Amino acid sequence: MQASHQENEDSTLKIAYYGDDFTGATDTLATAARAGLRTLLFLGLPTAAQLERAGPLDCLGIAGAARAMTPAEMQVELEPVGRLFAALGSPVVHYKTCSTFDSAPHIGSIGAALRILRPHAGNALVPIVGGQPNLRRYCVFGNLFAGTGSDGAISRLDRHPTMRQHPITPMHEADLRLHLAQQGLEHVSAIAYPDYEQAEEALDRQLDALLAQGPDAVLFDIAHPDNLAAVGRLIWQHARRQRLLAVGPSSVVQALAAHWQSGAGPAQTAIAPAQGPVLVLAGSLSPLTARQVKAATSYEHLALDAARLAGDENYRMQMAHQIASRLDQGAHVLACTSGADGATVTTDTSSSPTDGRALAQACGDLLARVLATRPIRRLGIAGGDTSSHAVQALQAWGLSYRAPLAPGVALCRLHSEQASLDGLEIMLKGGQMGSDTLFEELLTGTPLPV
Repeated sequence: MQASHQENEDSTLKIAYYGDDFTGATDTLATAARAGLRTLLFLGLPTAAQLERAGPLDCLGIAGAARAMTPAEMQVELEPVGRLFAALGSPVVHYKTCSTFDSAPHIGSIGAALRILRPHAGNALVPIVGGQPNLRRYCVFGNLFAGTGSDGAISRLDRHPTMRQHPITPMHEADLRLHLAQQGLEHVSAIAYPDYEQAEEALDRQLDALLAQGPDAVLFDIAHPDNLAAVGRLIWQHARRQRLLAVGPSSVVQALAAHWQSGAGPAQTAIAPAQGPVLVLAGSLSPLTARQVKAATSYEHLALDAARLAGDENYRMQMAHQIASRLDQGAHVLACTSGADGATVTTDTSSSPTDGRALAQACGDLLARVLATRPIRRLGIAGGDTSSHAVQALQAWGLSYRAPLAPGVALCRLHSEQASLDGLEIMLKGGQMGSDTLFEELLTGTPLPV
């Protein structure tokens, strides 16, 4: 049944989502806001006072870091999230994953997340939405394909030049059913994109037949934006009967918005040039982010020794003082991690997830020290784990959507009880997002909507 416009405009919370890293969580925030949904992203479990302060919401998000956690850590992280979402009564509980589904049995397990959150939903349908075309991610007959950079070739995920050699969760399998089977979801049924061409009643019967087999989840192809509304209809139809858990990138929200026909949200606004110095912290450098760093010619570049940053508090204090001093002098600063030879490295190049996490946490500590000394009004952070830990290190409780910088990259407004942080404009960027000139655009603004 088609949801009416009025159903989408009432005050009932429709979607509650948990982002498994902060960059992805802000993409879903932007997606929902641009679809006209009243949306706020909390930076942890919200208090009753924060929920009251937020006012009526259509979509509520929590930014987390489960993508870098072990299953045991995910249990501690996600169990209270599931209880809260159930108490809030949201029909759709969305576990927001990276659009490339990078995960593994031992770290960031999507299977573990599903097992933890599913008891708080109860619906027999657990939709997994594969693909997000606006980010050049396409799921075809269960296999995921992704673009490289803003205009690179499309590669099957197990042949993707970056994802196939991800240092923590390399993607050696493009078939998401087989990938998730390694994480304990042994029975994932699938609906392929040509099936959306049939009549709604026939598609309903097909899904009902799959559910009768008791699958762990049902994977829905997304090969083209036109596929979104059909998937959104199925999700919402089942969610109205009983709360359900949906898994996938921001295309889960895109699908629901397409079904509700709420794609025309608030008018998009241009981003004005930055007022005052801008700081960019690049703690995780994919090849794309490395190109963005190279193109950021308006910034003073400061190399951070990754090993010393992670293990030497005095070094962090020295670097924080150096960054703050340059900002005081009016310079725009781009600080990026590097090895002893000065070559840029990622936060995940060490031998274990714990080491990578230690570096991301050190980047968060560094940022908190800088902002405590020298408040600024616009900030960029590159890297999923770096963004998660850096924002968690700040005295802030929420993010709201400001404007788009690029597909998958939003400029957001920080909400904090601390006056020097409240209203800070912040960009959180994953390794595969944005054009080569993204950091320059963060500085100069965007004259026209993206």
